[in-house]
Amino acid sequence: MTKEPRTPIGTPTPDELREQVEHTRDALGQTVEALAAKADIKAQAKEKTAAVKEQAAEKTALVADRIRVQTRHAAQLVKDTTPDPVLHQADQVATVVRANRTPLLVAGAALVVVLLLVRRGRGRR
Repeated sequence: MTKEPRTPIGTPTPDELREQVEHTRDALGQTVEALAAKADIKAQAKEKTAAVKEQAAEKTALVADRIRVQTRHAAQLVKDTTPDPVLHQADQVATVVRANRTPLLVAGAALVVVLLLVRRGRGRR
C-alpha cells in the first residue's frame, strides 16, 4: 500500500484501488490456473502414469537385486556342498563344451529334428 493519506471520507485513494485491483487480478489468475490444471484430465493421467511407471521400475530393480543375491547365495551353497572331484569334472566338461560349441550345437539341433520326426510319425498311427 502507498503512504498517501486516505480521502477525508475514508475511501481508498486511486493508488490504493489500483493495488487492490492488481492483487485481485493475481489471485484470480492463480485460481484460474489451478482450475485449469484440475480440469486437464489428460495431463493428470500422464503424471499418474509416469509416477506408476517410476514406482514399477523401482520395485523391479529391487526384486532383480534380491534375485541376484539369492542366486549368488544358491550358487555358493551348491559349490560349497558339492564334492571337489565332481566340481573338477564339471569344470572339465564346461571347458570341452566351450571349445567345441559349434559341433555340439549342430548335434543338438539334429537331435531336436529327429525327436520331432519321431513324434510326428507316432501321431499318424
